[in-house]
Amino acid sequence: MTQNIYDDPSFFAGYTRLRRSVEGLDGAPEWPALRVLVPELAGRRVVDLGCGFGWFCRWARHAGAAQVLGLDVSENMLARARATDPDAAVTYRRADLERLDLPAASFDVAYSSLALHYIERLDELLVQVRRALVPGGRLVASVEHPIFTAPSAPGWTRDETGREVWPVDRYLDEGPRTTNWLAEGVVKQHRTIGTYARLLLRAGFTLSHLEEWGPTAQQIAEHPEYAIERERPAFLLFAADC
Repeated sequence: MTQNIYDDPSFFAGYTRLRRSVEGLDGAPEWPALRVLVPELAGRRVVDLGCGFGWFCRWARHAGAAQVLGLDVSENMLARARATDPDAAVTYRRADLERLDLPAASFDVAYSSLALHYIERLDELLVQVRRALVPGGRLVASVEHPIFTAPSAPGWTRDETGREVWPVDRYLDEGPRTTNWLAEGVVKQHRTIGTYARLLLRAGFTLSHLEEWGPTAQQIAEHPEYAIERERPAFLLFAADC
């Protein structure tokens, strides 16, 4: 089963204070880059894999989606999602993405934000998502960048000139990595960029976009604290078509 760290009280308390938890999509710096990958949603059926507080589900509905299904393993996340702006066309359901079973050709668009790097059997999930999408459907997703999932402790260090650097540990050794982000013992699955691409192709997708995200100059001007993200990309974004 997917590690349900979001129902850990200390983790959840810390997560709810993050900017993206308070401000939603507008608080996620990678959202503008992800948004342009999302196709026209009017009349479409959408599934959000790892929907969290339901920010994207509600955005998709406001963008004209006919039906939206938000899936998450965390009861804490789902409770918050259900309590915010209820809409009969938006359904939230508890689901373990490691054992997901969706009807064939039941969705036009699948979306996932920062959830797939928790999934051990990602190959099986991608096959399931590909099966659940109609011909011409699209998967849009973000994961933590592999450089970010393979840091050597304690993460940021300084080189001999005093410049902050992000050292990477055993980048090509894929598999579970344990970190103490917001709580101790958070397990993420480290994969290389090449592996993400291969898994998508093997599942039958056509990879149409792959981006190592970094903040724009305008974003840095508005949020100077983002400047450090130019030193190593925080997120890997992709779009894959059926």
